[in-house]
Amino acid sequence: MILYNVTYNIEQEIEEDWIGWMKIVHIPKIMATGFFSSVRLYRLLNVEDEGTTFSLQFMTDSLDKVQDFLEYAAQPLAYEHNTRYKNKHIAFRTVLKEIEL
Repeated sequence: MILYNVTYNIEQEIEEDWIGWMKIVHIPKIMATGFFSSVRLYRLLNVEDEGTTFSLQFMTDSLDKVQDFLEYAAQPLAYEHNTRYKNKHIAFRTVLKEIEL
């Protein structure tokens, strides 16, 4: 299993709006691309940075699907997010491969 993770640090003043917009608009648009099979959103509890940190995790069965998402779908979605929350967030992305135990 492959996990595509986006970690966001959000200014506290936009947190409620951001969570609502992610649930209603952004996450459904990403899932509608068909590249991911499931999604989870977590709030990090042990972070001492300013703002609030979230981990948005998308699962898929192949690295090719993540690469296709990044090539064909991610840019306009990221642009929409960055335009809406300009200068009020920081984000970074990671791709992880599950190790069977």
